[in-house]
Amino acid sequence: MPATAPFFALNHMSAPNQTISDFFDLAVSLGMRGVEIRNDLQGNAILDGTPAAAMRREAEARGLRILSINALQRFNEWNDTREEEARSLIAYARDCGAEALVLVPVNDGTGQADGERQNNLRIALKALRPLLEDAGIVGLVEPLGFEICSLRLKSEAVEAIASLDAAGTFRLVHDTFHHTLAGEDELFVAETGLVHISGVVDEALAVRDMRDGHRVLVDRSDRLDNVGQISALLSGGFSGPLSFEPFAESVHRTADLKRDLEESMTHIRENALQPRA
Repeated sequence: MPATAPFFALNHMSAPNQTISDFFDLAVSLGMRGVEIRNDLQGNAILDGTPAAAMRREAEARGLRILSINALQRFNEWNDTREEEARSLIAYARDCGAEALVLVPVNDGTGQADGERQNNLRIALKALRPLLEDAGIVGLVEPLGFEICSLRLKSEAVEAIASLDAAGTFRLVHDTFHHTLAGEDELFVAETGLVHISGVVDEALAVRDMRDGHRVLVDRSDRLDNVGQISALLSGGFSGPLSFEPFAESVHRTADLKRDLEESMTHIRENALQPRA
């Protein structure tokens, strides 16, 4: 039996069409205490020019923690452009009170060669480390399970972080969708700082064909075994946030997102805490 109960949080991808104020209000209405903001939503949040100080005030007024900014893309393709992006996002994270910056790897089929991808990862982590530490921000490395991704396995991220003795600066994102796609059994609970949860219910899809657009809220039809993954994480001692991150348009267009999220939370609570057969 897990020793801890889920700590639910909300990623802005759950409601990308809502203003940041409405999104924060939704999280509060669900009894959540943590949110993730994004820098990839056109006309919203960071991209609309909202000052970091204003974001901080909005969150603090509601008693919410900003768990992360999601995300620095292509972080393991380190160059001058990436450094500029990193410095900007880390400064924004610091000033808005965010606790972490999600780091997303190259996902276009490049940088996958054995030796090349590990070297690129270490270069990026080594460069990011002083920037993150100076700002007091954690770097959350998020391997993606897609076959074209340059960092699919959490084990490679753990090895790279350990090689730099940088466990105090970097943590992992365990994404239940990407964990399934990667086919990696080990959970790396001790190295995990954040869990992204979403489900897939389309029975016609092969696992290798699953994409972000198929990611819905977790219910009894879930094919990714979110309940099993979450139960195992909690049993292993994870007590951090479980952040809803559905990408499917069907979720974004639902008539009652609050109700749908409440039902998913109830399903997870009632099932992730049960002993596994």
